[in-house]
Amino acid sequence: MFRISKLTDYSTLVLGALAKQPDTLLAANTIVQLTHLPLPTVSKILKLLAKGGLLHSVRGTHGGYRLSAPPDQISVAQVVQALEGPWAVTECSHRDLHLCQIERDCQLRSQWQMVSDILYHALANISLADLTSANSPLKFYLPKAATLPVSGTHTA
Repeated sequence: MFRISKLTDYSTLVLGALAKQPDTLLAANTIVQLTHLPLPTVSKILKLLAKGGLLHSVRGTHGGYRLSAPPDQISVAQVVQALEGPWAVTECSHRDLHLCQIERDCQLRSQWQMVSDILYHALANISLADLTSANSPLKFYLPKAATLPVSGTHTA
């Protein structure tokens, strides 16, 4: 099963809470109340999102966190990258890191790079505003040649 980590999933909840009040500094404890996540988890997420450039943090009694850009300018790809690290679906599909021992001889590397690029661009076209909006469904368009398996019918 291909999926993002629980921490990345929870980060979208944290960002969603901040997106509802984009001009307001929210303390970690307030975010805990809004998301129902444990404080250690929220603290870790806030640190990673700030390090990834998606949040501004202000220290002090009246400090807190806020988005570094409007919700429609933060992509899901940026969120995943901030939490998961450099984008690649396989070790060999990252164009700059060379983590796979057989990548020089691998006949599938370029195909995995293409899959990685497609997934990245799909997530890059979904904004935090899109993801957190209850009123409008996500609009995602696949290239004409691409098809998705019907749920439950995909076999490996």
